[in-house]
Amino acid sequence: MLGAPLEVFVVRKLGVPGQEELAFGALASGGVRVLNQDVVRRLDLAPNLIDAISERERGELERREHLYRGERLPTALSGRTVIIVDDGLATGASMRAAIAAVRAQAPAWIVVAVPTAAAETCSLLRAEVNELVSPLTPEKFQAVSLWYDRFEQLTDAEVRELLEKAEEIDR
Repeated sequence: MLGAPLEVFVVRKLGVPGQEELAFGALASGGVRVLNQDVVRRLDLAPNLIDAISERERGELERREHLYRGERLPTALSGRTVIIVDDGLATGASMRAAIAAVRAQAPAWIVVAVPTAAAETCSLLRAEVNELVSPLTPEKFQAVSLWYDRFEQLTDAEVRELLEKAEEIDR
């Protein structure tokens, strides 16, 4: 609809052991790691544990990047408007990693677009981007999945199929 190229940008949440949905940080394409120091301090997470979880998730991030992108080089973002899209924002850890990785490539403008997000997270992230769009920002957010009628995870095959369709449209 925008006439803009679609690029895959992989981010992996770093979940607290036993509470994997609680993010203590995230990894993003380009080797970026962002930690939520409040969670790390509050749970007294040891540096070697953080590194071990990061290394495991880095392997999965690299696997998905290769699977989704193949041999195609990433799109150059320098000087461009970049719209980062996600299914929603709870803590914002994954989005912070995506923003940091995108910002490192010197875009002209960064927009975050999500259908739903925690109001507090939106307030914090607005300072990190040029624009943040989220039509549904309830005060009592709890989890992204609660704001969807259906919230299944896509398989790798489904992601590849959607990316191939988008590439056909771009041609």
